[in-house]
Amino acid sequence: MPHVRPLILIPSYNTGPILYETVISALGQKEPVWVVVDGSTDDSAKLLETIQQSEPNGFRVIILAQNCGKGSAVLHGLREAIAAGFTHVLTMDADGQHPASHISRFVELSAKHPEAAVFGRPIFDDDAPNLRVQGRRISNFWANLETLGWGIDDSLFGMRLYPAEDLLAVMESTPFARRFDFDPEVAVRLAWRGVPILNLPTPVRYPSREEGGVSQFRYLRDNVLLSWMHARLVLGFLIRLPYLFFRGESPLESVNPPAR
Repeated sequence: MPHVRPLILIPSYNTGPILYETVISALGQKEPVWVVVDGSTDDSAKLLETIQQSEPNGFRVIILAQNCGKGSAVLHGLREAIAAGFTHVLTMDADGQHPASHISRFVELSAKHPEAAVFGRPIFDDDAPNLRVQGRRISNFWANLETLGWGIDDSLFGMRLYPAEDLLAVMESTPFARRFDFDPEVAVRLAWRGVPILNLPTPVRYPSREEGGVSQFRYLRDNVLLSWMHARLVLGFLIRLPYLFFRGESPLESVNPPAR
């Protein structure tokens, strides 16, 4: 079995005190953790200084001078992770939505199938915003059309474990996927590349403001960005249609984890 060396990669922009909680939870899973602070202006990076002192080997903070977007932050960390010898990166949000307790499940599944990308399949609780839950169905429809049903159960959920070299290849193949369009665009491009996708059921929560929850999602701006992205990807899909039609289904479809 190929050697697998995963890294937890957390992009962060103005997430406040909840960033500290997210990092502590992630470090508790005994995997190396890097945070890419994407031009934050809220001094949240200072909250991590005590962690750096206590975790000199398993933790690192990369600070970008200007806000460049989630995808750009991931790409910056990804390149340095590959240079440091990591084979896989697990991305998770800094705002407390993703459960650190599930990191081990992603890592275990990836160790069995290192050629695959492991995508979180979100399990929403009753407090999840209905607009967010229902609205993602549109993006999911288009992502599965653009890949002829390669197996993207959720195109927007950000807790994923990627083979690092494959992710780098698809990101370097396009000047896009640098902001909110990162998660859905790289999902489609990984499928075009033939990377098997496994979908792991994963709880998601939306912390309230009282709990320190924040959101960088902007309804109009980000939906316009997604609409433009899918228009571009449909054109790419049409060009690739003969290849996608004849290649068959994802080779790991039969080992996909059950829905619950």
